[in-house]
Amino acid sequence: MTLSRPALLAELLACERAVWDALVAGDAAADMATLDECFLGVYPDGFAGKADHGAQLAAGPTVARYEIAEARVLPLSPDVAVLAYLARYLRPGAEREEAMYVSSIWRREGGGWRNVFSQDTPATGTSVP
Repeated sequence: MTLSRPALLAELLACERAVWDALVAGDAAADMATLDECFLGVYPDGFAGKADHGAQLAAGPTVARYEIAEARVLPLSPDVAVLAYLARYLRPGAEREEAMYVSSIWRREGGGWRNVFSQDTPATGTSVP
């Protein structure tokens, strides 16, 4: 099934929000349900697998609130697409909001989508040479 680009964007944004909502709720099971077994995360502090991503919630929520902006989708095949966006978020107990650009690769499996890859790039405002 091939979705139109707007429909694909809406569908993947709902999937991505499920990840963020799990971070806000501190719900490791909900977080893990969104990730493929082969998930790879590339973050400012290094690489992470599916278990690492879920383990970050062992002490509770890691995000107090979030906003997704400037979202765009790049279909790679009928069942694989890249979702990229700017995330603004506040960590629990923090006073200052943070921002990062996120690129996530989602693969359709059966009746749903699984996140297979995600890379977070801090939004520093510094231009690339």
